[in-house]
Amino acid sequence: MAQFLKVKTADEVLAILDCVKPLPPEPVSLALACGRRLASDMAGTEPVPHFARATMDGYAVRARDTFGASESLPALLETSGQVVIGEAPGVQAAPGKAVEVPTGGMLPEGADAVVMVEYTSALDNTTIEVTRPVAPGENVLKAGEDIAPGAALFRKGAMLRPQDVGVLAALGIVEVEVTRVARVALISTGDEIVPVRTRPLPPGKVRDINSFSLAALIESAGARIGMREMVPDRLEDLVSVCSEAISDHDVIVLSGGSSVGVRDYTTRVLSGLPESELLVHGVAIRPGKPTIFGRAGGVLFWGLPGQPVSALITCQAFVLPSLWKLQGMTETELPPARTLSAILNRQIPSVHGKTDYVPVFLSRRTGGVPEASPIFGKSGAISILARADGYVVIPEHVEGLDPGTEVSVFLFS
Repeated sequence: MAQFLKVKTADEVLAILDCVKPLPPEPVSLALACGRRLASDMAGTEPVPHFARATMDGYAVRARDTFGASESLPALLETSGQVVIGEAPGVQAAPGKAVEVPTGGMLPEGADAVVMVEYTSALDNTTIEVTRPVAPGENVLKAGEDIAPGAALFRKGAMLRPQDVGVLAALGIVEVEVTRVARVALISTGDEIVPVRTRPLPPGKVRDINSFSLAALIESAGARIGMREMVPDRLEDLVSVCSEAISDHDVIVLSGGSSVGVRDYTTRVLSGLPESELLVHGVAIRPGKPTIFGRAGGVLFWGLPGQPVSALITCQAFVLPSLWKLQGMTETELPPARTLSAILNRQIPSVHGKTDYVPVFLSRRTGGVPEASPIFGKSGAISILARADGYVVIPEHVEGLDPGTEVSVFLFS
């Protein structure tokens, strides 16, 4: 495994993520396609509807037979049968004739319009009065008028909505190729970590926060959690669990064990995996400096800090973009699209040479522009993020921000 032990900047890490390619597509049934992203462009394959149909209850007619009709001088037409919905018409609309047709019924040959039943009245069993003229095509959906063969429908990468699924159903498409959802193995490590249900907590132990908070954040990016394990700080156990995860996961996220120390095994775990490569060993950010990124074959490997705030910030800043890229999202759907502008209401100090990620909560101020209030605290205090709406990024060469500064807030949701 190649070792790159130089600490990277946040921008350098995001640039490295350009190497992440979308997962290969997979076919899914139309019933499961809503919310999935298309793996290729889609166009109309046949006309919809494939026959001219009435959009109103009434009479199918030749439009020219109604020209000049009015309440004072109605047009008189002879009725000649009716259309049964769901069946081909057994009659034609000859000159001077009207064929009764229901909404959705197939237009009989010879007809080019439908007179709404409200503008007709029966004189006897075979004759109707038409009190309003219709133009050719009125109250009719022509063949291919909804969707024409070859018409562009959806672009590659588009997320299918309920109405989009309806379009595909109209075309008779029962299966679509979509970008595969990333499957993530989430592993919490640490001898101090115990299950959430543990009561009372033994001295020196903490509940496993990260496997829940990180899983929720990862799933918000459209990925799916597969393996979820809590593993002690034992190298052989971590290597064994990660080796198992490689076979059927696209990403491994290991929280804890990424900083420099005798008991920190993350880089050694990566070294123990086949075809491994360490791409990032530390990021010049605060919180979250001891972040690791690498690959084991085609599987992405993230080592996040164990502290809850650091783990969530680095997951939001780096892991989510890698998941979006795996799942074929476009640049406009990456973090910049999840920001809003706000006015900072107090000073935020920052250390030169390190990018700071500072949690903030938002409040509405006069004029409608949100006000961002920084929340300061230790990276182990999960309540900090529970009070935050997002975070502000202070670039590495900026020594703090003053009150009144307009900032971009990266939203948590």
